This record gives sequence, C-alpha cells and structure tokens, in this order.
Amino acid sequence: MKIKTVAVIGLGAVGAVVGDQLVKVLGKNLYVVVDADRKARYIKNGIFINNEACSFNYVTPEELPVVDLIIIATKNLQIDAAIANIKNGVGENTMILSLLNGIQSEKDIEAAYGEAKTLYGFIIDLQSINLSGKITCAGKGKIVFGEKNNVRTERIQAIENLFTESGIKYLVPENIQFEMWKKFLINTVFNSLGGITRSTYGGFNFDVMKSLVRKVGYEVVEVANAEGIPLTKELLEDDIKMTCGYDPLGKCSLLQDVEAGRNTENKWFCGTICKLGKEHGIATPYCEFLGELLEGTELVRTIRK
Repeated sequence: MKIKTVAVIGLGAVGAVVGDQLVKVLGKNLYVVVDADRKARYIKNGIFINNEACSFNYVTPEELPVVDLIIIATKNLQIDAAIANIKNGVGENTMILSLLNGIQSEKDIEAAYGEAKTLYGFIIDLQSINLSGKITCAGKGKIVFGEKNNVRTERIQAIENLFTESGIKYLVPENIQFEMWKKFLINTVFNSLGGITRSTYGGFNFDVMKSLVRKVGYEVVEVANAEGIPLTKELLEDDIKMTCGYDPLGKCSLLQDVEAGRNTENKWFCGTICKLGKEHGIATPYCEFLGELLEGTELVRTIRK
C-alpha cells in the first residue's frame, strides 16, 4: 500500500508546515483545500515559511478529487466546515487524520464518515506562528497518530513511509488515546490559565500559578480516569516542570488568540471537561469557572468592535 495523493485542509501554522514537507514528495498530488476567495488571495500573495515561498496546489472543495489521505489542520472552531469541505475527497479507501487539539474532532469525523475512515492523532513540539500568510517556524513538530484500537495496520505503515520520505517526524504510540489525553491535560490547564491570566510560560514558576494548575489539572485527571484513561497527578507534576522550563517569554496558543482578538478553543478544553464531568457525576468547579471567564472575555470583546 502506497499513499499517492493527500489533501490538507487548514493552511495556518500547522497545515502550511506539514503541507510544505509533503509537497516536496507529492508535488501537485498534494492538494490544499481552500475556499475560492482564499485560493485567489494565496495565488496572488503566496504563503511563506521563514521567508521562503511555498508551492501549493490550491483547490476549492468542489475541485478536490478523491485522495488517499486527508489531513485536517484547522482549529476546532472550523471543524464542522472542514468536515463538510472534504466531502468530494473521501472515497472508499480514504483515510482521514485530524491534527486538532482536544479529544472531540475524531468523534465528529466518525459521525460524518465512519470509524473505518478515521485515524486518531495530533501534533506536538511545533514552534510556528502565522501572521497573514507569513509563517515563522523554529520547529516543525512531530505528528503522533494511530488507529483507534492501536493496531499497527497496513495503512499506518503506509503513512509512516510517507512521513519518512517527506522528512516529517512522527510517533506511533502504544496507546494513541492515552497520548491524546496527556496533551489534552496540558492544553486544558496551561492554555486556559495562560489565556485568562495573560501569563507567558515563565509565569507558571510562581507558586500561586502552580496552585491553580493543580486545582484545574486534578479535575482533568479525575474525569480522565472516569473515561478509562490512566492520567495521574504525577503526570501533571511532570507537565509543570516541563512548562516552567520553556522560554519564560514564550506564549501558549490560546494566549496568542486572546491577544489577537480571536475566539479561542476554550469550548473544547474546559468545556469538554465540564461536559464529561456532568456525565460522570464529577464536580468540576475550577474548569467551569475558568471556562466561563474565558467565554466572558470573548463575549465582552464583541461590544467593543
């Protein structure tokens, strides 16, 4: 089995960097799915990574042919539109891999196209910022992916072969859903707190911030355990040490969204924990309060425009 055609939807800091690596192997068989307005703008103005122009084959959803693999690299706010816009590209044997944060996008893809077409995944260690098509990238990241049941299938091997040829770093873990929850823990705690307190990574060295991290994180751990995911408080302590070791002036993605006046993925972080907590009869007051603060921040901003 060999992957010959790939579509990428979502040409931000994630999709452009992943697509730029794939296009060097696939050429015109790497399709970047965009709407008609974006297609015209990208063709005119270009997309640049570290000041080098990218060469992408832009197609509208209507122009997209059936492909072997579709990579969704939008944010959760655009997942419904992305799922609709890849429809023409989905054939009998098409695989769909989401790189979105959180634990919901795969369920949404399964609802639309079935479990058989859906792979589980996310990206880590990406150091990339997109400013109107001019992307600075200090680290291209690593794609973590696998089958829902963690079986090393022929199609997983085919993606490994494609990523190896493209120079994309990847990991196929023993338990993909456990790894997704580990990142989800980080996103829910540090992204949410960073966004609402406007804290860079250095701020998490303060004892009061570590206390907040634990209060929010313990709720995530309890909900994860109820879902059958063996997160632990010890893992959270490891996350604290790791985050405190980052560039003290570095910013999480949710903080970047808040500062730029964009809506955030709060609904898919704290919101998800609150929803699952209610399903399991678990109180999540810190996630609920933090989530409401972030939602309020977004709503208040709308009256200033």
